[in-house]
Amino acid sequence: MEKIWLEKSYPPGVPFEIDPDKYASLGEMFTKYVGIYADRTAFINMGAEITYRELEHQAKAFAAYLQQELGLKKGDSFAIMVPNTLQYPIALFGALLAGLTVVNVNPLYTARELEHQLKDSNTKAILIIENFANTLEQVIDKTNVEHVILTSLGDRLGTIKGSLVNFVVKYIKKMVPTFKLPNAIRFNTVVSKGKSLPFTPVLVSGDDLAFLQYTGGTTGVSKGAMLTHRNMVANLEQAKASIKPLLEEGKELIVTALPLYHIFALTANCLTFVTLGGSNLLITNPRDMPNFVKELSKYPFTAITGVNTLFNGLLNTPGFKDLDFSQLKMSLGGGMAVQRPVAERWQQVTKTRLLEGYGLTECSPMVTLSPYNLKEYDGTIGVPAPSTDIQIRDEEGKEVAVGEAGEMWVKGPQVMKGYYNRPEATAEVLKEGWLATGDIACMNDKGFFSIVDRKKDMIIVSGFNVFPNEIEEVIMMHEGVLEAAAIGVPHDVSGEIVKVFIVKKDPNLDENAIITHCRENLTSYKVPKLVEFRDELPKTNVGKILRRELR
Repeated sequence: MEKIWLEKSYPPGVPFEIDPDKYASLGEMFTKYVGIYADRTAFINMGAEITYRELEHQAKAFAAYLQQELGLKKGDSFAIMVPNTLQYPIALFGALLAGLTVVNVNPLYTARELEHQLKDSNTKAILIIENFANTLEQVIDKTNVEHVILTSLGDRLGTIKGSLVNFVVKYIKKMVPTFKLPNAIRFNTVVSKGKSLPFTPVLVSGDDLAFLQYTGGTTGVSKGAMLTHRNMVANLEQAKASIKPLLEEGKELIVTALPLYHIFALTANCLTFVTLGGSNLLITNPRDMPNFVKELSKYPFTAITGVNTLFNGLLNTPGFKDLDFSQLKMSLGGGMAVQRPVAERWQQVTKTRLLEGYGLTECSPMVTLSPYNLKEYDGTIGVPAPSTDIQIRDEEGKEVAVGEAGEMWVKGPQVMKGYYNRPEATAEVLKEGWLATGDIACMNDKGFFSIVDRKKDMIIVSGFNVFPNEIEEVIMMHEGVLEAAAIGVPHDVSGEIVKVFIVKKDPNLDENAIITHCRENLTSYKVPKLVEFRDELPKTNVGKILRRELR
């Protein structure tokens, strides 16, 4: 397949290729930009701010402690299990400067999930927020974890405010279950002691592992994608090149509501905006929408990323539409399909178009992005990032014609090394540098790609392929619907029928209204036969609706 997108659809100022070897490592990248933007605010959380200079000093102190006191060596796995707080970037860049492999862990993991990830990654040390320390206590003896660093929510908010926040969280809201981790050391102690210890620079190359980033395990057990420093440098350069014409270096403030332990926010917000000298506004609990909106009202934010459910939630929160959007230049959706009704309403309210990107953990994660100069939502995931090739292949592995659907295969410097200690699983998806994504997509004659659906989410009704995304998008067009999800359920006659789960916006909405609406917009075999109303739909930690749980 020719790269027809380059000549037909690449926007002005975006290069066809990037240099994946621009920096030998993320540590080298970090050191360069903290020098350039030393006095700029790097991260903001709960009213507290940290400059790039302070971030560098604290990250180096953290790294020195890991090296000198904990004896961690280049290549050792270091887990970070904290929400969006100032502790996250300090620990992240500290670990990377020390040459460690970072293992991002969702704080909401069950004991079973945590045990699997710590054992699978052979994690030696972990930074954990004390709210979930009791989960670690249950499994630590079954893992190779030797060192635990504990932090509390308010640890970097200053002495008075921090102590108050920690007191309220622990004793008033009772959000810290009892735990026993007798040899754990406190985060603030690590940073203060580390300041008097020597930091030893570590020689890190592009082939060294930066992250073991665990996939959600939608097709079985969770697997660690091996993302090298070169993978990550390539992807942040690809992301930066794609959005740079919209932004000014040293003048941006991006809203980071998705957790930094998720690959989307890690690359798109944290790493990319460090190279732009941007400020990251860290939202610790985006599910508390009224407080989220209140926080947004305090800052002249210029960019925001999120998933469809986050944007939809904001649009339905009182006060959001009254915010000042005059500085907003970029809104970027990914992680799941952006729905047309949400994108159109977002543009109407904020006066910025909602760009849609597509990526996956195995690609660090960015693969495609809507051109920055797109005038309005077009229902596609845009064009491939610089230095990225995409093919659409049929079941036999042959390329299909333009406009035909098939599995998306991706090639580029951002494609992972493989799955950690899983050669068979790696061989299933990596073939001669190409990654088989498992997503069904098609390309139009201008080189724009559209995701039709996940292979495994496809519903087959009497031999016809039905894609849940299409059903959900149609249902979301109904003004009485807040959220929707479609799945296939077994049926004696047609093999499968479509069932939808709906969260109402209008309390009077009923099954008949939904069926009538679908009949007006879908061919008969796509019309849902079953409708179930729920108070909420199951979601991942970043707000992606879990169809597998509904199944």
